Amino acid sequence: MITSRSQITVRYAETDMMGIVYHANYLPWFEIGRTTLLREQGLSYRDLETMGYRLPVLEVSAKYLRPALYDDVVTIITFLKEKPLLRIRLSYEVRRGHELLATAESSHAFVDLHGRPVRPPPVFMEKMAAVFKG
Repeated sequence: MITSRSQITVRYAETDMMGIVYHANYLPWFEIGRTTLLREQGLSYRDLETMGYRLPVLEVSAKYLRPALYDDVVTIITFLKEKPLLRIRLSYEVRRGHELLATAESSHAFVDLHGRPVRPPPVFMEKMAAVFKG
């Protein structure tokens, strides 16, 4: 399993009139976690794009447990629990300190520049094989 942590401070623009983070604003936070995880594995999303790959979202789900509020410092913890093949599945936790605020999952396909499904690049698969042995 690969784990990555990203920390952000909730901006006023991300909240509604109640000072609570609007639910759709969690999606960019998951993107921060996803791109950070890839970068920490030595293959940034920009690198994948340069090689002619894209990772569109196929599915996303989120469960909101507690509200995040303006000026909170939250941590997005991203998990890659299984070796990606044609798809990559990620799990997320959003925490304020030790308090769990939300959980989520997303699924992404590897596609070429024309949107056709393709296998991940060999360099990516080599990195994943090193992490997910056996």
